Amino acid sequence: MTIIGMLHHRLDPKTVIKSYAYAAVARAEGAQFFYFTPKSVNFEDRTIKGKVYEEGQWQEKVMPFPDVIYNAGSPEKLAVSKWIIEKLKKEIPFTTYSIGNKWNVMERLKEAKEFASYLIPTDTVRNVGAFHKFIDTYEKVVFKPIDGRKGKGIYFISKNESAFEVRKDSENTSYSKSELNELLSEQLSTGTFIMQPYIQSMMKSGQVFDFRLHVQKNGEGKWVVTTIYPRVAPKGSIIPNINNGGFTNYLDPFLEQEFKEEAYNIRRILEHFSLSLARHLDEIQMLKFGEVIDEIGIDVGLDEHQKIWIYEVNWRPGCPPAFYLELDVVLHTIQYAIYIAKNQEHIKNEIVERKNKHLVAKSDLPIIAITGSAGKTTSKAFLASILSKKWNIFESKDYWNTTEHTKKHAEEINASHEAVVLEYGMAYPGIITNHCRIIQPNISVVTNIGLAHVGNFDGDIRKVALAKSELIHGMDQNGLLVVNKDDENSKYLSMKQFKGEILTVGIHSEADYRAYGIRYKNNGMSFKMKLKGRVISLYIPILGEHHVYNALNAIAVADQLGFTPREIKAGLNFKKPPRRLTVYNCRDQITVIDDTVHSHPQGVKAAIDVLSNIGKNRKIAIIGQMRELGELREEEYRKVGEYVSEQGIDLLITYGFRTEEIGAAAKAIGMNQSNIYHFINKEELHALLEKIVSRDDTILVKGASKTNMFDTVKFLDQTFKA
Repeated sequence: MTIIGMLHHRLDPKTVIKSYAYAAVARAEGAQFFYFTPKSVNFEDRTIKGKVYEEGQWQEKVMPFPDVIYNAGSPEKLAVSKWIIEKLKKEIPFTTYSIGNKWNVMERLKEAKEFASYLIPTDTVRNVGAFHKFIDTYEKVVFKPIDGRKGKGIYFISKNESAFEVRKDSENTSYSKSELNELLSEQLSTGTFIMQPYIQSMMKSGQVFDFRLHVQKNGEGKWVVTTIYPRVAPKGSIIPNINNGGFTNYLDPFLEQEFKEEAYNIRRILEHFSLSLARHLDEIQMLKFGEVIDEIGIDVGLDEHQKIWIYEVNWRPGCPPAFYLELDVVLHTIQYAIYIAKNQEHIKNEIVERKNKHLVAKSDLPIIAITGSAGKTTSKAFLASILSKKWNIFESKDYWNTTEHTKKHAEEINASHEAVVLEYGMAYPGIITNHCRIIQPNISVVTNIGLAHVGNFDGDIRKVALAKSELIHGMDQNGLLVVNKDDENSKYLSMKQFKGEILTVGIHSEADYRAYGIRYKNNGMSFKMKLKGRVISLYIPILGEHHVYNALNAIAVADQLGFTPREIKAGLNFKKPPRRLTVYNCRDQITVIDDTVHSHPQGVKAAIDVLSNIGKNRKIAIIGQMRELGELREEEYRKVGEYVSEQGIDLLITYGFRTEEIGAAAKAIGMNQSNIYHFINKEELHALLEKIVSRDDTILVKGASKTNMFDTVKFLDQTFKA
């Protein structure tokens, strides 16, 4: 049984109302719980004179040292017993550690840069003169104590032509400059104050609001959102803090009322932001102090452009103003305490790993991550081939793009590597965020936004783009980002807050790296582009205009890393990933095109383009089922069928559940029914091929790995072997 000790500065647990809830939940979770103060600790016999809640009352008992300590007291009031607490920390794990006051937190975030763009400019008020310089710049200013809590002691000061308006709580007072100086001097004599420009979140009713984001670690040691709730100031007030008369509401109704159709996206953004910031602060705590944190409350506002601004970050925030949520807070705390007690070795190892990764990240090592609905593996292969011409690189294996793979890569990257090239796959929201948490890239490529996995996103391409944007949010915010200028859906990527350099690639649009004069060549593509101020001709040994985009992604990154046109040209002659438009030359001039790794509408059309361009006589398309299209399946199957007919494909063979819809669409716009076939049995499909394939045919086999369409490629290659 895990023993949890609750450390507090007050002698009597009856004066700490939440101690009852912690005692009750600990018992329900199978842990033993007691309450104690620093002076009750006996280091000689490793016992503590504590209070245990039994039979409806607190009873004094001598307890052994606990397995874990929940540090619940005021840091200021516990400071008198600092030596006791420091000695306990060396022997017993604590659930929580102070992340410092508001100023320290903001300074850490500013220094780490990743969240710097969300910070309101903040300065300590050294003297009255410094305050006036600040208000001259911003005109409306918040003046508040550096260690303030519960909205106490906050002044809102605005400058008019001849006077200053000072608002505290709900009272407005006009001050002359000399009167204001007297007020400021009086406050500064009581402690340290900070000042910020006043950025206001306003409801349609004109009332001020903000959001409290409350996040904790759970029983698995993972950050979770306990709650997000709006806090609304009373009419006439500009302080939404609950302790100052503010009130709260449920999140969803509030968002729907204030933001209408944007409500869902704002909720997801707030959730993503709160977890990302918690993980970021946890990482900083590990790197700076070798400690982990367990709970924070983040107060944020949204300006008129829906940009998030961090008002403040609170270590160990108060419980949400709802009883059932208070129990959620207690439950997470107790479960996490049990996790801490049982996983100390794992946590220590994680801190060491984070520090090692940070040392790698601090160097100039290019860490390149590639995501997108199509082209990840090929872009990665092109880039790795170019960089390897003069560097020792770490390249992820083809199709190794899950978070589990990224964890393995993190273990394998070492000091000998001069660059890292990875692909980050994604089928659901949050996955790319996890990739970036394991290995944060400083260079990122988003190849395109297509319909792969769109069924997992309610059929909404914008939600796919939002999930892909996790790479932009999760990378080094001062790094390099490459995007596709020609891809219509890439406009939905969330790039506004990114502070680094954004480069574009394109063929049909003006772009930083643009290819033109594209031609199909023997087993590949040729094109021209301007590089280093001169026009060069390039060749890639893979078919399809879409692969020119993949080459451009690699060229853009390599050029930025200082590779010469000669090195880039040599590197483009790469080892092609298997089953990516691989051509088999069979007997009787029969050609088989194998594209059987992934299948989605965009990729199918690209493969049909290749078939249309290299097929010299009869062109046969064998198309397998496309998965995870959800409600868009019928519409996208129809578009593919129409495209097959428009491109003049001679025979269409579909395989798998509902793929007959592709053939029906092709027929509807003019393709002869006698040239359309559908199968759900592969042996019957192969029997037909044995009968109808003839000299000079070009056959495309397109399908995802899960449909095993490669079986058909093998059948054709063996049946018509040269």
